[in-house]
Amino acid sequence: MVVLTKPSLGQVSLTRPQKPNHHLSGIPVINLSQPGSEALVVRACEELGFFKVTDHGIPMELIAKLEEEAVKFFALPQTDKERVGPASPFGYGSKNIGCNGDTGWVEYLLMEITSKPMSHASLAVLTEPSASSFRSALNEYISAVRKLACEVLESMAEGLKIEPRNIFSKMVMDEESDSVLRFNHYPPCPMPQASEGVVTGFGEHTDPQIISVLRSNDTAGLQISLRDGSWVSVLPDRAAFFINVGDSLQVLTNGRFRSVRHRVLANGLKSRVSMIYFGGPPSGERLAPLSLLMREGEESHYREFTWCEYKRCAYKTMLADNRLRQFEK
Repeated sequence: MVVLTKPSLGQVSLTRPQKPNHHLSGIPVINLSQPGSEALVVRACEELGFFKVTDHGIPMELIAKLEEEAVKFFALPQTDKERVGPASPFGYGSKNIGCNGDTGWVEYLLMEITSKPMSHASLAVLTEPSASSFRSALNEYISAVRKLACEVLESMAEGLKIEPRNIFSKMVMDEESDSVLRFNHYPPCPMPQASEGVVTGFGEHTDPQIISVLRSNDTAGLQISLRDGSWVSVLPDRAAFFINVGDSLQVLTNGRFRSVRHRVLANGLKSRVSMIYFGGPPSGERLAPLSLLMREGEESHYREFTWCEYKRCAYKTMLADNRLRQFEK
């Protein structure tokens, strides 16, 4: 069992109790190879901004191998892990999320993804000879998950009946795409009294990129917020991937697709390990609602801005802040 060094709840946020939450049984489950899946994808993006993809084509052996390598890393002595940190923003981090005061019962490894294989990754942990299997699994996984992200984005374009089919995916496939891969580890957590709240693993937020592709082990903790503000738990499925609509995609669709607000709560008994691919546009990409999607007489809800501009804004805000508000007309 892996634990954080010197666990202290005093450094971590608590989520206050509210009316009992329930598991969301109606999460759309989509097989992209099935006829008519494009319409289901669009509906899921409009209603929840979140759905599950099965029969995704990524071998379970590859997924299990990378998760195994991640678990090995988080099991290293704390001094070894800290050689890869502090995260600024890339590298190893523990409890502190970003630089604006957000905390969580989590340790993580954040990696920049480039168009080149990660055989000479800048993170020290990946340059050592002993990390060759980690590097190999990373390269293969990144290629596969990027392909899946693009399949999903192209399915969205088809469902929206806009062309070209790669209108969204070309930004993620671009050589200058600003994409990242994140490993999160939530150790078993000493739980406070029920009246005090629930320990926050990763606080509520939306993802700023275009699309997020999440895979986790079989430990629960992920919750998403519905339009009425209520929180519902998402049952884990280690054989599937979960798709999040990001802020950038919400802008491109003029709010038609919803960037889903989500969070992770700590578990008192089991470790949760998740791997998230965040597909972002190139730094200089100009983001604004696509005219192809604007109905007659519809006004743009957002002013045009670059991805670099939006990312700078995101780094200056707290997790729970509504970053898009600054870019609304």
